[in-house]
Amino acid sequence: MNIRLITGIIAVSILGGQAVIAQVKRPAPLKPLIMAVLNDGKTVEPIAFLNKGKLEEPAAGDADQKPLAAFVKNYYPVNKVYSLIFGGASVGTVTIKGADPSRECSRNMADVITATKRTTLKGNIMALATNAKLAKPGTGVRRLPTVAERAEVELLVREELSRNNVPASSSKTLKYQNLTAVDVDGDGRVELVGSYWSDTSAKSRALLAFIADLGTDGKYALGYSSFNSVEEGEVMSSDIKDIDTGVYHERLLDLFDVDGDGISEIFTYTMSFEGAGFNVYKRTGGKWASIYEFSNYHCGY
Repeated sequence: MNIRLITGIIAVSILGGQAVIAQVKRPAPLKPLIMAVLNDGKTVEPIAFLNKGKLEEPAAGDADQKPLAAFVKNYYPVNKVYSLIFGGASVGTVTIKGADPSRECSRNMADVITATKRTTLKGNIMALATNAKLAKPGTGVRRLPTVAERAEVELLVREELSRNNVPASSSKTLKYQNLTAVDVDGDGRVELVGSYWSDTSAKSRALLAFIADLGTDGKYALGYSSFNSVEEGEVMSSDIKDIDTGVYHERLLDLFDVDGDGISEIFTYTMSFEGAGFNVYKRTGGKWASIYEFSNYHCGY
């Protein structure tokens, strides 16, 4: 065999090998995902992808089957482990048990096992789960308010209800879904995140969700509030008492420092009859504002 032929064979072999190598594509890394841990720590539901300090919508429950199937395959493989976020810090794990994109009412949700040495998740005590790296872990502060904190903030709640034309007689007996003390920036002054309501009549309710900040003067003020008046005729079930179970109330999920600036954002959850709503609030210049909203459809009521 002459030398030119040998050289040609080697060249073809090398080029062929390079072609094979070029055809083998590595899968793109998964975007970091932030999820709500709901139903007493037994299920997770997506809230947002985290992309360079920005939040982006994931596949919603009413998305086409193809993107839903891809989402479930990538993010819900059995035994995949996520970090449990409580008080803005990683305090345990959330392990995927199973998911099915064709399952009615929970197409982009998964069943999970939650493990933590912190407070057991139950009812209004919810949390976040993520595969994102915490650029600046939160303080981990999340507790019940003191008697004095509760008394002070409830005065503010009554004042806010009055500003929204709720009669004083209705706001005398306040009810609440939750009231939680957190520390979003590690300054030692806790913020109070709450969801209250009052019966304005046998067939109507007044709802108030809020974030209260402790000022340098040692007094609380509402840095954010959202008022909603609900009549029984507006309730999809036609039963006003369903509101008292938590439907339409905006409640605290937990904290997560989205952009790594050392101040955690506040994530909330609003349950409805056909799905769930999620909001994320950021404090800038002493004011809280919504920076992200996502509505996740489950199924028809």
